[in-house]
Amino acid sequence: MSAGDFIEVYPDALDAAFCGRLIDAFERSGAATPGRVGSGVMPELKDSADLTISGRPEWQEAEGRLNAAMLRGLLAYIRRYPHTLIAPLMLETADADGRRHRLTPERLQAMTDEALAEVVRAVFRPGAINLQRYTADRGGYPYWHCELYPRDRGAETLHRHLLWTVYLNDGFGEGETEFLYQQRRIAPKTGSLLIAPAAFTHTHRGNRPKGGDKYIATSWILFQRAEALFGG
Repeated sequence: MSAGDFIEVYPDALDAAFCGRLIDAFERSGAATPGRVGSGVMPELKDSADLTISGRPEWQEAEGRLNAAMLRGLLAYIRRYPHTLIAPLMLETADADGRRHRLTPERLQAMTDEALAEVVRAVFRPGAINLQRYTADRGGYPYWHCELYPRDRGAETLHRHLLWTVYLNDGFGEGETEFLYQQRRIAPKTGSLLIAPAAFTHTHRGNRPKGGDKYIATSWILFQRAEALFGG
């Protein structure tokens, strides 16, 4: 792990058996569609088969387990980089006597996971989860890109704060998530969770897997919308 590059990997975030079941369910579903970039289907930039599982009743349990793994990783990430939570908002929390104090890194570190998770849920929300297959020796996402950009009138893509990916399999060559400015490649390992910032500082690409298909579950951690944070 490189210190200070804000790219964190959490091994064994999900067990291999569950990851295997997700892959099998993905293939049985027959519902995958060609992967999209911000401007639509452009296989020269991203060649994948994608399935958005959020909002589908048959995927509700899987979505819950993926988001639970993401939250565990996010708590660890925020403890390492507390300003992930503190810098964007002037947060206050109450002590045992009900008195409110500005949330500082020191106070954050003293919080239990349960208390910290409550603050995290108030500030952030999970994005829609996509399962993706990158076909061996062909698929990939070779275009250097970031996850934060103006796309829709509701500004959902501008609410993205962090990206996350769970690698559902390994056993193939290459297929890394490669970060441009950090000069770092993350090799897929079954069940590992990757968390990194969504903005241009962490421009990245998905390298082509060699000798076997690559499967991932991926999404974003978004800010709550302004009306939820500030009312109105």
